[in-house]
Amino acid sequence: MAFASDKHPAYGEVATLIAISFGWFMLASVLAVLDGFPVSAAPFSDTSLIGLIVTELVLGVLALGYLRYRGYVLQELLPRPGWRGCLEGALLCGAGIAACTVVDALLPARPGAVEPVAQMLANARPTMIVVLAVSVLNGLYEETFLLGYLVRGFASFGASFAVGLSVLVRLLYHRYQGPAGAVSVVMFGIVLGAAY
Repeated sequence: MAFASDKHPAYGEVATLIAISFGWFMLASVLAVLDGFPVSAAPFSDTSLIGLIVTELVLGVLALGYLRYRGYVLQELLPRPGWRGCLEGALLCGAGIAACTVVDALLPARPGAVEPVAQMLANARPTMIVVLAVSVLNGLYEETFLLGYLVRGFASFGASFAVGLSVLVRLLYHRYQGPAGAVSVVMFGIVLGAAY
């Protein structure tokens, strides 16, 4: 099934795909918020990041299998790697970081506020090879389903709705990062969605 310009995926299909690809992460994020943003001693260790890689590989295969079953041509959802795409990705990353930095500078300081993402990064000690592996796979995983499926699938509702939907899903599974992390996730999602 290709995305026609005037059609969008069935709501049940969207809910199923979101549940498969992001449901586990959304649940874990909500539980972290309800538990007051607990931060373990080494949240970004090689072990935890390899666990994320395995989880995303398994869920990615299930989600892509579901989309194939629903009639989608998977090549249309997946990015086509190349040097130009790498350059565009680097520029998008820079634009996302710049947008996050500007918005962060505009927000009032919150002394004493719980910022779990800062604590997680301060305690992180993964090796570079694992960081590179998780960066590539996580980016491929998230953007295949958020941009390749959701934004493209809901483009007929207008860019703001399609991008907003993907940003909402992205935010729901990144809430464990706390308030500052949430702002960064929203800004980065808007930049990626707008460029897509």
